[in-house]
Amino acid sequence: MDSKQIPRSIFGLIGERLDYSFSRAYFSEKFEKLGLKDNEYRNFEIKQEEDLLRFRESVTYNPTLQTTNGKSEIIRGLNVTIPYKESMLKVCDKLSAEAEAIGAVNTVVIEDNIWTGHNTDVYGFAKSLEPFLPIKQNALILGTGGASKAIAYTLEALRVPHLFVSRRPKGEYCISYDQVDGDLLKLISLIINSTPVGTFPAVNEKPKLPYARLNNTHILYDLVYNPSNTLFMKMGEIKGARVTNGYEMLVHQAEKSWELWNQ
Repeated sequence: MDSKQIPRSIFGLIGERLDYSFSRAYFSEKFEKLGLKDNEYRNFEIKQEEDLLRFRESVTYNPTLQTTNGKSEIIRGLNVTIPYKESMLKVCDKLSAEAEAIGAVNTVVIEDNIWTGHNTDVYGFAKSLEPFLPIKQNALILGTGGASKAIAYTLEALRVPHLFVSRRPKGEYCISYDQVDGDLLKLISLIINSTPVGTFPAVNEKPKLPYARLNNTHILYDLVYNPSNTLFMKMGEIKGARVTNGYEMLVHQAEKSWELWNQ
């Protein structure tokens, strides 16, 4: 068969700002190691939700695209990051049970122009949390975006009671940052930053917390991975807390995405 008749497999990441992206470098290296010369991973920067819907329409109407050298390309899988994990629910044709229960999608499998949404953040977070188990007390989840929903889902499976912390709290189990004080921290073992606060280049920013009241019984988990040691983590280390960033979670969720794309 003529190699030009076999479409080049395109995978990619959808998000608003992707210059810091982990995924493209990770998968590009993976494809090179596996000798997958007809696989490519790209960043698809989407500026607003309307553009996300237009992107889906363009792929639907042109599932196989012709490049300048006559080689066709087809998008087979996507990862999804801030701020479109919840918006992707509207775009997908089908959802996995986990993605539907969580209310957020971070991985899309595309087959025969059918988009199926999955959530591999749950798997990635659970695997990366294993060195810190068991969690002895309660947890705080900073932020209420798409990533926070996967974190909450995982903590529920581990039977770790938790509260959300938000600048604009809504609901029974969500409090404001001003409500996080020393008395509350005595009841907390794990604090997860699921917000982008502290991401490069804003490396001098950190979530608003009473860091002076932290101690060696606390675990600070930052989903941010660039920089590798955020100010949130540094403030915890000063008080003796155990800290970790989001890199291991990303590796585990990326491998789970690859598994789904190849089923």
